[in-house]
Amino acid sequence: MADKDYYSILGISKDASKDEIKRAYRKMSKKYHPDINKEPGAEKRFKEINEAYEVLSDDQKRQNYDQFGSAEGPAGGFGGGAGGFGGAGGFSGFGGGGFDDIFSQFFGGGAGGRTQRDPNAPVKGRDLQYQMTINFEDAVFGKTTTIRYDREAKCDKCEGSGAKPGTNPETCHECNGSGYVTGVQDTPFGRMQTQHPCPTCGGTGKEIKEKCDKCHGSGHMHESHKVEVKIPAGVDDGQQMRLQGQGEAGENGGPYGDLFIVFRVKESREFERQGDDLYYDQDISFAQATLGSTIKVKTVYGDVEMKVPAGTQSNTTFRLRGKGMPRINSSSKGDQLVAVKVVTPKNLNKQQKIALKAFAEASGEKDYKDGGFFEKMKDAMNGKK
Repeated sequence: MADKDYYSILGISKDASKDEIKRAYRKMSKKYHPDINKEPGAEKRFKEINEAYEVLSDDQKRQNYDQFGSAEGPAGGFGGGAGGFGGAGGFSGFGGGGFDDIFSQFFGGGAGGRTQRDPNAPVKGRDLQYQMTINFEDAVFGKTTTIRYDREAKCDKCEGSGAKPGTNPETCHECNGSGYVTGVQDTPFGRMQTQHPCPTCGGTGKEIKEKCDKCHGSGHMHESHKVEVKIPAGVDDGQQMRLQGQGEAGENGGPYGDLFIVFRVKESREFERQGDDLYYDQDISFAQATLGSTIKVKTVYGDVEMKVPAGTQSNTTFRLRGKGMPRINSSSKGDQLVAVKVVTPKNLNKQQKIALKAFAEASGEKDYKDGGFFEKMKDAMNGKK
């Protein structure tokens, strides 16, 4: 097996993740399955694909393959440095795992008493992630919507067994259902027993004599799945929600994996969010700031009245309690903080100018120009000198 490039066989890079390996295997195995592809060489190609997946999907075998070119590790010696043990450091040819890893490779178990995984044990399906972009308003009030995504589901014809309806998978005649076969390997310590995944059943412990014509024996089928999602009021950007059992189908009757929805909340044009609080800028006039007033302020729940005390300075912040974002799993809400901005009018009519000049003279202001006094008043309210 050392002369085979398993990564090239699956069409993936050497740093491919487990999910990438699994996706590539599913794609290639469907393409070259003997029941589907009748071209010459398809069956041989299919066996190579299964062999490649068997090695690259197993962490230990993949490590051995990357280091020694073989899933079983070094053959005919330890292949290390001049001393035959990977150099002066000892057993580095085994990835630094020590005797426990050595016994694991030769005996299929560890010095600490590790056991092989039962190939017939139920395995939970893969979890999936879905990114959902929502409007700011949907984050405030919540919403129920339906999403659609692709996943691997249990075959609805064979119920995931992979066998033709009316038949059942049988215990593998070669490994007796263990998923492993025992062999003998020559080592510097002598002849030792080794265990390998069964070549007949591929480590599943089962043989399917008559395959389901819909899933071709895989027990899975590709489907476009839809599910209803209740967006919680108050959800924030980056938060996620778990939908149990909405991921991919499991193996050997194992449960479906879960679906994790990651929310991306669009920004509001008017409100700035910080946690459960909202920030809002409100323009007021010079007269309102000076004399005091009751003004209308916009909130996400509609307009409300807010009192502005006489003598309010620009950039003063007021708090409207309970007008912020809802708190998830709570009946309470954050607050809205309103920063008032005193606006200087750019154009004054004759009557306004007369009134302001009179105000300036009453205040002892002598060195103003048209409009200059109002600017000075604005600067004073902003704390400038």
